[in-house]
Amino acid sequence: MKAPPREASPSEFFLRHLPLYLDHLAVEKGLAENSLEAYRRDLTAFGRHLDEEGLGVADVGREDLVRWLGLRRSEGASPRSIARGTSAVRGLFRFLFAEKRIPLDPTSGLENPRRWMTLPKLLSREDVERLLEAPDVETPRGLRDKAMLELLYACGVRVSELASLRLGSLHLADGFVAVKGKGSKERVVPVADSSARWVARWVSGPRAKKRGAASSPWLFPGAAGRHVTRQTVFLALKAAARKAGLDPELVSPHVLRHSFATHLVDGDADLRAVQMMLGHASIATTEIYTHVSRARARKVYDRSHPRA
Repeated sequence: MKAPPREASPSEFFLRHLPLYLDHLAVEKGLAENSLEAYRRDLTAFGRHLDEEGLGVADVGREDLVRWLGLRRSEGASPRSIARGTSAVRGLFRFLFAEKRIPLDPTSGLENPRRWMTLPKLLSREDVERLLEAPDVETPRGLRDKAMLELLYACGVRVSELASLRLGSLHLADGFVAVKGKGSKERVVPVADSSARWVARWVSGPRAKKRGAASSPWLFPGAAGRHVTRQTVFLALKAAARKAGLDPELVSPHVLRHSFATHLVDGDADLRAVQMMLGHASIATTEIYTHVSRARARKVYDRSHPRA
């Protein structure tokens, strides 16, 4: 008598369907390679967890997902990693359900664990000014670094977006920069006049004199016809932080992006406008900056109010 076919373990099930799902994310959603690799790791780990729990994929319920996320938190995973893991698992189950590979989607109604989210670090306006003043603008590299830092803070761009900015993306006379973000989606971000002047000075000065720059499409040309790397931007920022007397371990492109958004919200900027400038797909992601501002207001109140 022929033995019945062995049911695939959860990890095998995930591994079998992962390539198709990741291809879907790459083609339909435009996810970058590093994001795809992070999703692959998260989902492979989730499949192993189901094996350890003895759960089949069709048996997974909402409580099993919450338990896994709780275990990740207890193991020291950051709120950002937990949120990404939630997104990865939700996306795969939705995909499998849409493809009729599973009878039910257990992630329906599962929210991102926002209560575990930590408030982002940020720099004060005074610290930002010290940082922006740090590069030696009398040297070609210093002027390049100055232009980089000005755009990081003035536009709140991601480090990858800054590194890959094209010369044709600049519309300085009109006061904006066209930024290509996640999923190759383009957004228009205003740029302050003072920052635009430094960028224009870089373009007409050291960049124009740089060998091969005339044929380069990049605002910040690197080696071999490519744009500068993310590492180049990081090193420039760390050097400026040290010169400004700031802890370089606490200063990063992402911290400048957080500072940009928080300072806008502190100045009563419309949250939808901030969402557009940051390139967030959801307003919920942008709302974290209202929490930052509330936390700052509470600190000021506690320090200053006579009844606090």
